[in-house]
Amino acid sequence: MPKWLIRIIPLFLFVAVALLMWRGLSLDPRALPSALIDKPMPAFDLPRLDDLQAGFSDKDLNGQVVLVNVWASWCVACRDEHPILMNLARETGIPIYGLNYKDGLDNARSWLSRYGDPYQMSGFDQDGRTAIDWGFYGVPETFLIDTRGIIRYKHAGVLTPEIWQNQFLPVLDVL
Repeated sequence: MPKWLIRIIPLFLFVAVALLMWRGLSLDPRALPSALIDKPMPAFDLPRLDDLQAGFSDKDLNGQVVLVNVWASWCVACRDEHPILMNLARETGIPIYGLNYKDGLDNARSWLSRYGDPYQMSGFDQDGRTAIDWGFYGVPETFLIDTRGIIRYKHAGVLTPEIWQNQFLPVLDVL
């Protein structure tokens, strides 16, 4: 191999790494892409948090625009988000359903009793499999589902009034 080629290889490697790093600077680190956007929500069948003998499934969400919120009583961020969900449940008329993720039954029920229950129903996802089927990253997460059961938007993290206004409402206007 010629000496000039050996000397130029590190330069090419440096340029390649620099281009990759430059491209990374333009990415939003808070944006978590979801492969499920514009696809049907995953089928699920869970016991209801308020009555383990009753079921809560994807069929309960069909025919209406709904929010599905993944939450847990042990989640500090969920507590920050909870007043916003209570407000949305009161003021928007959009049904909110919960997926209670890897929680203790008594803890989850007590938490809703203490802070209020914005959910039409909450499924008890004790082993976390349902949330993972939904492409879950971590609590809290909120999904917007259309009348045909298609996931139209997903927000990972605490739902704030600004996020509701700037990200959810524009999608709702289209629906």
